[in-house]
Amino acid sequence: MNKRVGRHTHLFQEEDFIGHSGGQLHWKIEMDALEDEEWKCIARMIMEIETRPFCSAIGIPRGGLKLSVHLNDYSTQDENDPYLICDDVLTTGGSMNYFVDQYFRNRKPQGYFGWVVFARTQPAEWIKPLFQMPV
Repeated sequence: MNKRVGRHTHLFQEEDFIGHSGGQLHWKIEMDALEDEEWKCIARMIMEIETRPFCSAIGIPRGGLKLSVHLNDYSTQDENDPYLICDDVLTTGGSMNYFVDQYFRNRKPQGYFGWVVFARTQPAEWIKPLFQMPV
């Protein structure tokens, strides 16, 4: 039985809103529309591209948390490996940079790299998008 009958949320929504970065946006990618099985599939899609081992996946609250759960199925748990920082949608990249600055300010990791599901703009060099919007 489909537990979402009558509660369907569209992944792509046309609406005006203020993004996390403070900018005016006219369409939204509503990642809450995805089911757990879809997050698991997205993690596998990333892992079919990503060849670097990683200690653990760290999701940026709140959007990256579901993805990090499934990416951690592929983690080494070896502290000598870099961390994988993940999020759902990247608009400016500010959230990723801020998170890394805050998370690692008192830690000495072996490095890190990032993944996002959708990138609305060109991400920083250390971040790979699974799906890139034209820029």
